[in-house]
Amino acid sequence: MKTYIEERAVEVAKFMIHTNATVRETAKKFGISKSTVHKDLTERLTQINPDLAAQARAVLDVNKQERHIRGGMATKEKYLHRLP
Repeated sequence: MKTYIEERAVEVAKFMIHTNATVRETAKKFGISKSTVHKDLTERLTQINPDLAAQARAVLDVNKQERHIRGGMATKEKYLHRLP
């Protein structure tokens, strides 16, 4: 694996852990795709730094559990702005 990919994977994980950011927020911050963020955190990071990967996995799991709530809130906001 190229060193810049390893460095990116570590930086992405550190950002996500410290800010509890979602995959979308992280992808936007680093200018990469959601798929790349997910692959960096789930596959590449386990080879580079397993401890950091476990911490990142914990954030991913929390975000996965909360996503249905965020979706409902977004829908609610959407329709609140449509009301006269």
